[in-house]
Formats: sequence, structure tokens, C-alpha cells
Amino acid sequence: MSMKLTFDEMYAAIGKNGSIYEGLFITAVKSTHIFCRPSCRARKPLAKNVTFYSTPQEALQHGYRPCKICRPMENDGETPCYIKDLIKQIHQEPFKKIKDWDLKQMGLEPSHIRRWFKANHKMTFHGYQRLIRLNMGYTQIQKGETVTNAAFDSGYESLSGFNDGFKTIFGTAPTKNEQTKVIYIDRFSTVLGPMFVCATDLGICLLEFTDRKMLETEFKDLRKRLKAAIVPGRNSHIQQLKKELKGYFAGKRLEFSVALDPQGTDFQKQVWEELIKIPYGETRSYKQQAARLKNVKAVRAVAHANGMNKIAIVIPCHRVIGSDGSLTGYAGGLPRKKWLLEHETKNS
Repeated sequence: MSMKLTFDEMYAAIGKNGSIYEGLFITAVKSTHIFCRPSCRARKPLAKNVTFYSTPQEALQHGYRPCKICRPMENDGETPCYIKDLIKQIHQEPFKKIKDWDLKQMGLEPSHIRRWFKANHKMTFHGYQRLIRLNMGYTQIQKGETVTNAAFDSGYESLSGFNDGFKTIFGTAPTKNEQTKVIYIDRFSTVLGPMFVCATDLGICLLEFTDRKMLETEFKDLRKRLKAAIVPGRNSHIQQLKKELKGYFAGKRLEFSVALDPQGTDFQKQVWEELIKIPYGETRSYKQQAARLKNVKAVRAVAHANGMNKIAIVIPCHRVIGSDGSLTGYAGGLPRKKWLLEHETKNS
């Protein structure tokens, strides 16, 4: 089974939206001596003028210069430093409301900040701030603080505003916080594009690339199953996951030890448990997976359960292939699946 993209596959991918091809190849144009990301929106060059390299560094070594439109020397999906500083400030001082005037004082354009948060966190910048403040209030109430103190300490100017916001997000009044559950969500960058991670107090319940088409449906399913609200934040499970995933992409970690809290049917959980048993650097067919569950007739059901896996990479559904050795569907896109399998084969 070849895990390398052919020239025709790479050429067909030039200019396509999304980040599923990012990190897999660099497009170098002989006529202009410029190299680009796969998703560059510049005019598509003729095939005869194109050569492909694995990395930007390799293109530079062959005399090409980086495109000014797609900026291939910058990590795709990487959070800009000024956004990182802004998010850090919000988490350190959640009670402080950062308004458009404040952004301008920092030398930031409010419309740009709004677009970035909408595109990368699926909410407005001010909505993000509100959720952080509510999260702070929720944490204080959980620790025994009064609702009134929690409201004003988290930056709300009125108790009614805090109560209304709390009920909108958590589905219940803050005085009934024992019925309230929280799913923390964080966004971070990887060599294959940005990802979302969600975690409960028990462990990781979601790890997906941000361009996953079913992402909103998965969020809705998590909220429904756990009867919880999804709010920006981090806990020890998220911190551990990010550290272990960094080791995995560096080729230094072959297994994950972070606690998991997968949400699904009993059958789906059985399938996911079998996925975790597939050794690093190896693959299984859907038929083999079904046989391990002692139900060789459940191949389609196993394939469907694989597709419903919300915890990518850690629950390695990318290690399941067709019986003929061909790559089959993968929520993160087949180019990412190829990259992951090649990465594990190389480092196993």
C-alpha cells in the first residue's frame, strides 16, 4: 500500500480549501521560482511548471522563495502571537472586559480579532470573553462561593445579568449548580492543522481537526449525552493530552496514557476499545476488527462505529483500512490518514 501522494493527486489538490493537505507537500512553480502551500488561492500553475517538495526548507534549498499570499513559512493553523497574548490576558483577568477601544489601544484591529475568533473558535470575541467569565463564576460556585460574590468577582455588573447568562449557557440557575456539568474545550495547532480538544473531569471526550464537517453535530451530541455546557478552558486532562500529542507528532511517543471519557453507545465503545488495541505502526481491516468482536457479520456496523469516533489519533481509527489494503474513509481526510500511517511506519 503506497502512502505517498502521486503527482496527479498533489496537482489536483492545489488550491483546495481546508487544511487536509497542509504539511504533506509544498508546490514549487518553476516559471516564477515561488513555492506555496497546497491551499494557496493564487492562480493555479500549469502542471508542466510544477514540482513538489516535502517541506518549505527543501524548496528554499532548491532556490525557490516563499509566496507572499499563502506565507508557507508560517505554521498553518498556528495561533498568532498577538492572539495568544490576548487569550492569556483574558484567562488571567476574566473579570476585565476588553472592548474595541481597548483592542485599538493595543494596536489591534477589532474587525480582524472578531473574524479570527469566529473562524477559529466558532464564536465572537466578546462571546468568548463572556464564556470565560461564566466559567470563572461557575468554578467559584462549585468551590462554595455565593452566587452574588461569584457574579461580581467574574466581572458582571448585575446579579440578574449573571443569572441570565449562566442559565443560557448551563441550562439551569446558578443556585442549582449541583445539576450543572461542564465540558472544557481548547484549540491548538499541530503539523496537520489546528485541532479542538474537549474534556470532562473524567478525561478526553473529543479530539478533532477543526475542519471536520460533523464537528457541530459532535458538539451537540456531547452536550446532549453529558447534559453539559461546552465552555473555553483547560483541565489537567487537556494539558496532558497536548503534551502527549506533541511527543506523538515528534515520533517519540508510541502510546497514549491520558484518561479518556468517550461518549457513544455500548457497541461503539466496544469497537473503540478494539481500536486502541491496534499496535502503533500496524493496521487492521474492518473484517478483522469485526472478528475480534466475535461478530464477522458486523463489518458495516464496525465501519460505522469507527466513523463515529470523536477522539482522533488517540483512538486510532486511522489504523483501519480496507481488506484489499486500500485506504478508506477518514473524518480528517485521506491525506491526513496517509500521513499518520506513514509517520507511524517510519517511527515504529
